Amino acid sequence: MECGGRGYLATQTLVQVLKQCGDDLARENVMRQAANFKNLQLGLLLPGITINISPTRFPPITQMQMMRFNGRTLEGF
Repeated sequence: MECGGRGYLATQTLVQVLKQCGDDLARENVMRQAANFKNLQLGLLLPGITINISPTRFPPITQMQMMRFNGRTLEGF
């Protein structure tokens, strides 16, 4: 994914963290919310690819889908 796409995904994730925080923007709560995502779907990820983060599991994306360029568009296989 290009650099702009990663930035957009990071921004969408930050927005979700802030929504989960509600009115409590203390560092401890922000960190707790940032370490608590279950099946978060973001706009630029392919359907079925979700973000899952827990206090003991930090890699946000552990799924992938193979695609190839057919001369005009990308297609899954």
